[in-house]
Amino acid sequence: MSGHSKWATTKHKKAGIDAKRGKLFAKLIKNIEVAARTGGSDPAGNPTLFDAIQKAKKSSVPNDNIERARKRGGGEEAGGADWQTIMYEGYGPNGVAVLIECLTDNRNRAAGEVRVAMTRNGGNMADPGSVSYLFHRKGVVTLEKNGLSEDDVLMAVLDAGAEEVNDLGDSFEIISDPSDLIPVRKALQAAGIDYDSAESGFQPSVSVEVDADGARKVIKLVDALEDSDDVQNVYTNVDISDEILAQLDD
Repeated sequence: MSGHSKWATTKHKKAGIDAKRGKLFAKLIKNIEVAARTGGSDPAGNPTLFDAIQKAKKSSVPNDNIERARKRGGGEEAGGADWQTIMYEGYGPNGVAVLIECLTDNRNRAAGEVRVAMTRNGGNMADPGSVSYLFHRKGVVTLEKNGLSEDDVLMAVLDAGAEEVNDLGDSFEIISDPSDLIPVRKALQAAGIDYDSAESGFQPSVSVEVDADGARKVIKLVDALEDSDDVQNVYTNVDISDEILAQLDD
């Protein structure tokens, strides 16, 4: 699990400087729009929107874009799309389980793009429920280390309901029950600790270890899926060890 998190963290760092930046911006803006539509356009009274805006700012999305998305979602400005969340399930190379979360205004297009990305990269689609049972929804907060130790972070968030703190190299990841996401975030703020993102996502209950060849294939599949504008998040139960991760960097 930590292997997947580390690889995802590394990947998102690089995303800021490569061609995927535009796609990342689009996904973050979509999150803001949906959060504002679902829970209202005032971040102070809508924690999901607050966190979506925080994450967009951390990823250098221009304030104008953030503000327009918030207003579109809240109905203050015209032009918001009818976004739907759809989950697809499948298996990737080496029997790795894959959950694909789409946020789309065209269900048929999303299904087609996901299917093509899967079949071209050694994956296959699975029936609903056949993969999702391997995952649990969790609250996930990520933050830069900035000289903090694991104990510093743990002490700040333990009473707020944090279950574990994972060391991802340059950053920490705090796992909690989704219902404890807001208390954990507030505990960090109270302790004066800055965080990068706070959102609920899926964590695998069983992970699959892979060798370097398997890791490359899984990463290629995830990249292909994330290349679709309709795909918002991809979750896998791959475990890429530090040693294998180092081989991939070579």
